[in-house]
Amino acid sequence: MLIGGVLITRTRFSADLSAFLPASPNAKQQLMTDQLQHGIAARSVLMGIEGGSGQQRADASRVLAATLRASGLFEQVLNGEADDWKAAGELLFQHRYLLSPAVSAEHFSSAGLREALNDTLALLGTPAGSAFKPLLERDPTGEAQRIAESLLPTQAPRSAHGVWASRTEPGTPPRALLLAGTKAAGADLDAMSLALARIQEAFAPLAATGLALRVSGTPLFAVQSRAGIEREVKRLAWLGSLAIGGVLLLAFGSLRALAVATLPVASGIVAGIVAVGGVHGVVHGITLAFGSTLIGEAVDYAIYYLIQARPGAVPGSGWQRWRSDNWPTVRLGLLTSVCGFAALLFSGFPGLAQLGLFSIAGLVAAAAVTRWVLPALVPDGAGGTGAAQRFGQRRQLGRLAEAGVRHLPRLRGLALLLGLAATGLLAQQWQHLWRGSLGGLSPVSVAAQELDASLRSSLGASDARTLVVANGADIESALRAAEAAVPRLDALVEQGLLSGYETPTRFLPSLASQRARLASLPASQVLRQSLAEATRGGPLTAERLAPFLADVEAARSLAPVDRAMLAGSALAPAVDALLFQRQGGGWSALLPLQLARAPSDPRPVSAQPAAQPSSKSAEPAAQPAAQPAADPPTNQVQAALQNLAPAADIQVIDIAHELASLYAQYLREALTQVLLGALAVVAVLAAYLRSAQRLLRVCGPLALALLLTLGGLALFDVALGILHLVGLLLVIAVGSNYGLFFDQLPVDGRADTDTDTLASLWLANLTTVVSFGLLAGSDIPALSAIGRVVAPGALLALLLAGVFHRQQRR
Repeated sequence: MLIGGVLITRTRFSADLSAFLPASPNAKQQLMTDQLQHGIAARSVLMGIEGGSGQQRADASRVLAATLRASGLFEQVLNGEADDWKAAGELLFQHRYLLSPAVSAEHFSSAGLREALNDTLALLGTPAGSAFKPLLERDPTGEAQRIAESLLPTQAPRSAHGVWASRTEPGTPPRALLLAGTKAAGADLDAMSLALARIQEAFAPLAATGLALRVSGTPLFAVQSRAGIEREVKRLAWLGSLAIGGVLLLAFGSLRALAVATLPVASGIVAGIVAVGGVHGVVHGITLAFGSTLIGEAVDYAIYYLIQARPGAVPGSGWQRWRSDNWPTVRLGLLTSVCGFAALLFSGFPGLAQLGLFSIAGLVAAAAVTRWVLPALVPDGAGGTGAAQRFGQRRQLGRLAEAGVRHLPRLRGLALLLGLAATGLLAQQWQHLWRGSLGGLSPVSVAAQELDASLRSSLGASDARTLVVANGADIESALRAAEAAVPRLDALVEQGLLSGYETPTRFLPSLASQRARLASLPASQVLRQSLAEATRGGPLTAERLAPFLADVEAARSLAPVDRAMLAGSALAPAVDALLFQRQGGGWSALLPLQLARAPSDPRPVSAQPAAQPSSKSAEPAAQPAAQPAADPPTNQVQAALQNLAPAADIQVIDIAHELASLYAQYLREALTQVLLGALAVVAVLAAYLRSAQRLLRVCGPLALALLLTLGGLALFDVALGILHLVGLLLVIAVGSNYGLFFDQLPVDGRADTDTDTLASLWLANLTTVVSFGLLAGSDIPALSAIGRVVAPGALLALLLAGVFHRQQRR
């Protein structure tokens, strides 16, 4: 245990959702998980300043943005100030003939120039024309205007007092808006926590003026989730220890017995953490919180020993009697538990594999300590020499348990009737029950999600729910693949299917495109003649546009724009977010889509719920979660991008669909593993009992307990998911022990032995129900799901074992 304690100090712990992502993902899943952990959405912090006047909010926005930019923790902090893009604007304007998609030989012909000049002159008559009027002599064809328009988001926030401000919405206070992107990856929660703390520290002086800051975004959710898991682990550990300690102290009336009972539990938790840390390299917070459940199960072994190792005629010989009479049953119960959890070890999801390994290592260590350490400390259990009268309440518990066992068989008819009703209910609602989702594992509150949707809608920030991914062996081929998709996406925008999309090729076209645009620029003399023809009879003269001729000539000698040229500018974060190197080699360009909103749904896409499996799926009952269907717009995008150039490797990824598909795969795998674990338990029991009748007496009540537990959850319309399945496996592990002990009762006709066995079973069950009952009230959905299954399931398993126990006349 000392060595284990040292190893724990060197173990790395994690609290993100990485444990619930596949260990060996396919290409789409890998891209999706990369975006969830490292993409721009995982690094974006959304902020809204409320209170005060519009001018006060604008001034606070400028101060906060300047402070955050100076902190060095953020790649960029945007709030709508013109200075944000001043340097980038100069770079774009200088290279406009390399970046504008309109540049072609026809564009610079006399007819093309005339059309472009007319469009520019028409723009000058609009309110937006004042911004481009100073550029008229140098850019009469409007290339800067085209580039600027392409960089504007589809749903850009409005500007008030020189900064971004929210639109007027019922029930939403006016806000000044900011959007910040952290330098650290989304998976680096320590860095995210530091960045969020810096935001609050920077706003603290402004809060004294009566303003309030609202912060949201994936980094905040991740940091808050980790903090919540850490708090919950500590809370459950303390409450579980106090509750079970109180139960044991009341039962034994001895502090020594209480201290001895904690040894298997502590040993099991240490062994579990060391095993998971050694095999997986990291222990997830959910796994650690799951360790608190060992308080309720591992303590069973200590309870069995402390009660059943009664002193005999020779003081100090109680352990020998327990070893011969009761240890074989405990050992068999341990073997069934190990077989049940062993199925989880082969899961393709680290979360399930960690839970399985933690349980096996913890239970084996707890049983080993009970078998070899407790006999050395308390040879006669809780009733050793000089303490025969200090039994606490365990004698009374034994008598109550014995009386209960005599009356419980009268409830067999009722139990069978309830089992039939539960079977019918489950057959009717089976598909509807298994509708849990990965989002259901997140502890983020509804209010926090609504604030995020409101800020995201006001900012026009994409949630990157649907992506077009253009792949290539290098940057150039990835950019060329993205350019091949652009015309098809433009057509979908014109049809109204898309509100818009982002693409890195707007500010970083492929080298091939840039060279083609340079080649299309006419020689100085040719351009001069075309310009003279285009301006003949118009309001602009060719002489006035001499700076235009000079800029075109200078552009002919410019080097193509590359990533190194954009480094340090406001464009660099956008490029890095949409263009990245894949882990397996090659490059990918991302084109996030903004799907058009349905007329009946005024919410932004980010606020709309993800697709859920249909409750009326035609899948067979063996499949708890059907493969969810992608949104129809995504299918249309997929169809529109088919049959592109052979060099274009294009994928369309619906994040909500992929997450739902991933969860469905996760759920099917978990169901298979639980079934395999249950079959392994039955096989071990069959090999030991060697009697179909005895096997039925042990497994029948347990199966009925599982049916009634699921039936109760169905009755209360609980959405079942992965962790509920893990809870069922725990019920099998615990309930099989109860069945085995009840099976052993008729073998020994000594009443005192039967009473002690029943007392140990009821006390062990009480500690299990208490510990898992605490989990049922947890704020962490993953832990609550386990507790809501195991607490009633374990109680039913014990009661039904008594209901169907066949008593023997003495």
